[in-house]
Amino acid sequence: MADHAFRFAAAIALAAWTVAAHGLSADKDQPIEVEADTAELDDAKKISIYRGNVIVTQGTIRMTGDIMTVHQTEDGDLDTLVLEGKPATYRQLPEKSKVYDEAQAERMEYYELRNYVILIKDAVVTQEGLRFSGDRIEYDTAQSKVKAWSYKGQTQPEGAAAPSGERVKIIIKKKDKPEETETSPKP
Repeated sequence: MADHAFRFAAAIALAAWTVAAHGLSADKDQPIEVEADTAELDDAKKISIYRGNVIVTQGTIRMTGDIMTVHQTEDGDLDTLVLEGKPATYRQLPEKSKVYDEAQAERMEYYELRNYVILIKDAVVTQEGLRFSGDRIEYDTAQSKVKAWSYKGQTQPEGAAAPSGERVKIIIKKKDKPEETETSPKP
């Protein structure tokens, strides 16, 4: 059981660090702390389930939700991590930034082997200067590509969240201009 817990902790660290492509490099070297009301670890099935006020922290990374399910490969590596909540949340401080990247949705799915994150139902991603929202947001961490959409007025894929009635919304904030400095005294 101790070996499984160690491998799980390493998998969580990798997943959490990889999700935010430009997170603090020191995050991956920090200890991982997982808190929950209950935990079930099944070595034979390679599944771990954490329930009740789930909190995962590692350096600047913080993930929260109601239920976290982790599926591992036969070799014990991370395959899929699913975090559910009302909402499930993720935040991390990117390298050379003072503003946290944040995400929330009722369901967050991370596919390690594909380097892919899917946020489902009431999904919102906020990164410095940008805010995406929609029924579903997909993020390819390897390619740094984001797709967002709403199912309003469309046929939704099987298993997709019910439409919120909202359209996809992207907000781009203007960058603050540096304040002008006086180089000579005023006349």
